[in-house]
Amino acid sequence: MNHEISDGRLVVSLAGRIDSNSAPGVEAELLPLAEANAQLPVELDASGLEYISSAGLRVVMRLLKAHGAGVGVTNAAPEVYEVFDMTGISQMMAVERALREVSVKGCEVVGQGGNGTVYRLDEDTIVKVYRPWIGIDAVRRERDFARNAFVRGVPSVIAYDVVRVGECLGVVFEMIRSDTLGHLMRDDPDRLDEYVVKYVDLARALHATHVEPGTFTDIHDIMHERADRLGEWCSADEITLLHDITDAVPHADTLTHNDLHPGNIMVQDGELLLIDMPEVTVAPPVCDLVSIYRDMISAPQTQASVIERSVGMPAEQILKVGNLFFSGYTGITDASELEAYYKRLGLLYAFNVTFMPATGSENSRRFAGAIMDNLLRKVVVPNAEAIKGLFQVM
Repeated sequence: MNHEISDGRLVVSLAGRIDSNSAPGVEAELLPLAEANAQLPVELDASGLEYISSAGLRVVMRLLKAHGAGVGVTNAAPEVYEVFDMTGISQMMAVERALREVSVKGCEVVGQGGNGTVYRLDEDTIVKVYRPWIGIDAVRRERDFARNAFVRGVPSVIAYDVVRVGECLGVVFEMIRSDTLGHLMRDDPDRLDEYVVKYVDLARALHATHVEPGTFTDIHDIMHERADRLGEWCSADEITLLHDITDAVPHADTLTHNDLHPGNIMVQDGELLLIDMPEVTVAPPVCDLVSIYRDMISAPQTQASVIERSVGMPAEQILKVGNLFFSGYTGITDASELEAYYKRLGLLYAFNVTFMPATGSENSRRFAGAIMDNLLRKVVVPNAEAIKGLFQVM
């Protein structure tokens, strides 16, 4: 066995065979090692494990009993996973199969966004291949969020397994035999009003979906964690202010997508289905409205080429759809009142952007200094009380 501390976990790599001959030695080394790192979850990396007998399973069970719920098995080969599954141990602890390899050579590119590229694998499945810097935890989170949403009646695509694509990770999804809402809006402008009504209805349905605690990440946890990672660019007082504003965001038990533009919505047999779900959170609807403002109102005027690729239609049409969406969602029909509404959303958007460098993407880190100078210090800090109040009333 080899072991290391990685991402706040004790990772123990198992190799070869664990049977009646080797199990006592494994136990003699494994249990004291876990006890010495009692504050850390234990990940048993089974990528090199060829066989495990009942004697080996009893060692794992004793580890589980001694260490509690923070024990899991990853990268189990099919025959090893089957042993954990048929004995019922996979119902007592997390046991992850080894990732299967998928090739996208020669596959059609279906779509592309900030987190990755989507390829058509065959008639029934697609694979979303994530950027190289996106790790396994984030990929599994999107897979799990998509599954959780689907089983709770949220109109969304079906997620299958996490896979490896060269040096990157991916998730296989069902293939929707249709197109994105953005492309349909672009190609059939005569039906634009009809499509916008469906878009508004989808957002309202999502924002009315109540979920039990722990099913999805809470927006407050994400904001607090990201605030703590801004020390490279922010002072301690500025980070404290971001925590303070975050605490003013109302608590909710409803869902937000946080990237709810027409390029992330598929249409199948007239039904709208959500895709691209790594940022789904439990949050009040206003948090989703801020992201829609970002993509459908702000970006078409400031980052036209970027948002055109994501949404799938010209910037001027994106802006038109954005105005129709917010008018339909809020009931505001007067142009001047809608502009005033956008100014309020713009303040909340400025607050959200200050967290971007903590996401780890190359672009957000490159522009971190400008974000802090032009948004945090010139917009968020002087308007902190107003932003807290807006979160409460919008």
